[in-house]
Amino acid sequence: MKSEKLRITSQRDVILDELRSVKTHPTADELYEQVRRRLPRVSLATVYRNLEWLSEQGLAQKIEVGGRQKRFDGDISEHYHVRCSKCGRVADVEMDMLDGIEERIAQCCGFTVTGHRIEFTGLCPACSNGSAC
Repeated sequence: MKSEKLRITSQRDVILDELRSVKTHPTADELYEQVRRRLPRVSLATVYRNLEWLSEQGLAQKIEVGGRQKRFDGDISEHYHVRCSKCGRVADVEMDMLDGIEERIAQCCGFTVTGHRIEFTGLCPACSNGSAC
């Protein structure tokens, strides 16, 4: 393992701490605004780079859906997400992971399945009611 992979710098520590402090699944831009309160001289590029590194190391989750900004989650436990198709808000789905789905996919498709992500879509409560998010 490279020494880089073992190092949690003070900037990374602050970025991860701020990410874990919210349940909003922020974009890098949103987290940057939050991190700047503690690290006023941090750059947006530093936040982006460190979020990528943290997700590569398994310390954060990167939530990507085509055509949308990446969002990040400090909760690395296996769980599903629901995304508002209007405003882009992401929330955790509080339910057990589906049992046996990976084995079923492996049997029907011949893949060696190493994991899965399921994202639900719909309208968040604010968008359903016509309120501003």
